[in-house]
Amino acid sequence: MARARVLIVEDEADLAWVEQFNLESEGYEVEVAFEGRTAIEALHSFEPDVVLLDLMLPHVDGWSVLAEARELPDDQRPHVILVSAVAGVQDQARALEMGAGWFLAKPFDMEDLLRMVGETVTRNGAV
Repeated sequence: MARARVLIVEDEADLAWVEQFNLESEGYEVEVAFEGRTAIEALHSFEPDVVLLDLMLPHVDGWSVLAEARELPDDQRPHVILVSAVAGVQDQARALEMGAGWFLAKPFDMEDLLRMVGETVTRNGAV
């Protein structure tokens, strides 16, 4: 059985490393993008099942990455979990309208992140 693929889009290297370590420990295949342009490239080359997406990124923001993900064909469109310290209620509503499935406010508990990824993968048959 194929492992679910998770793309971490996070410009804080320490946080990205912790997320990657924990997700790989759970059996996921993980790739990290530290800025928006690389994230958009990874949407096409890595073809993730789930994207953990920060909104505040260098060069291209998370909203643009989310918009790009939304444009992918249904069978290639990843499920998005927004992970951000700055988004308020309006941003959360906008994210849901744009196709994000979950919103996780920073700082967060790693168990919550792992649960969200696991539920997303299970619910959407991403493996």
